[in-house]
Amino acid sequence: MKKVLVLCHHRLNRSPGQRYRYEQYISFLEKNGFAFKISNLLNEKDDKAFYAKGNYFRKLLIFLKSWRIRLADLLKANKYDIVFIYRDALITGSTFFERKFAKTSAKIIYDFDDAIWLHGVSEANSKFSFLKNPGKTKVIIELSDLVIVGNQYLANYALQYNKNVSIIPSTINTKEYTSKPFDIGKQEVCIGWTGSSTTVKHFMTAIPVLKKVKEKYGNRVVFKIIGDKNYYCSSLDTQGIAWAAATEVDDLLSIDIGIMPLPDNEWERGKCGMKGLQYMGLGIATVMSPVGANNEIIQNGVNGYLPNTEEDWFNVLSNLIDDKNLRQRIGAAGRQTVVEKYSTEAWEKTYLNYFTNILAN
Repeated sequence: MKKVLVLCHHRLNRSPGQRYRYEQYISFLEKNGFAFKISNLLNEKDDKAFYAKGNYFRKLLIFLKSWRIRLADLLKANKYDIVFIYRDALITGSTFFERKFAKTSAKIIYDFDDAIWLHGVSEANSKFSFLKNPGKTKVIIELSDLVIVGNQYLANYALQYNKNVSIIPSTINTKEYTSKPFDIGKQEVCIGWTGSSTTVKHFMTAIPVLKKVKEKYGNRVVFKIIGDKNYYCSSLDTQGIAWAAATEVDDLLSIDIGIMPLPDNEWERGKCGMKGLQYMGLGIATVMSPVGANNEIIQNGVNGYLPNTEEDWFNVLSNLIDDKNLRQRIGAAGRQTVVEKYSTEAWEKTYLNYFTNILAN
């Protein structure tokens, strides 16, 4: 068995990024000769403290504990064949550990799915922004034996610093994401969004057009906001609900039209279209902003929609609300796209080949 040490921030089944990038490939790789050790920095208690405002002393303790964890990993690194780094080894701007791991006998695989070379920090940790160092992404890329990214935009950046860059899109496990049962007799239409407390700002950009939709259709349309239970949208009279891995699919299945509004800027161009792929994987009619990877995923009017202006958004949503058959057709085409191009099953052998080939070099 070849041994793989995974360096990540979160425990298994906690982070959507981790789940849709590498976690869902672990069982397949284990069946094909790889053994995994997951080394995450944050446990459940740490997680709540780290992403809450204040708690500065607790955050200092988390930081110190993170160093201890990575030092322990480093001492054992030569026992592993591969060190797999998701985003970075430590939640600061330091590249100390990545440099040290690169000097061990293990091969380094680096995976990221956002434009993390840009400066970004959560609102809860804005006072610690001075600890961030977006330039570390370039350094980790240079140190790695293989870089795996989620789309071409990210690949273009990585290729500046490492020639061994491969694209594997964020993928859906279509055995868990099965098609939404279509109720032709249903009158009420649910427009839904999924995300987190840090990305709810993207949902908010769609509120003006959703207000117009509500004014036109009244009680015939309802809204669902998944990911931030503390967010209340007064304009739509809708309370957000918490995201939970155990209920994620069921929560999404209540949606008839899934939306992914995004501003067109550098950070968002690095997004891998995960929200849209989740909707599409369940056969939900999907509407996304034409930003970044969304343009690669969607054929406008075939397997989803890419409205640009507010008027475009209003017309697309109105058409989908009015036409049940259109929703069903677009949803089915979206599901087929995921099965063929964005499913875990479609990419698992490629993923295995990357792990196998890097050890052969």
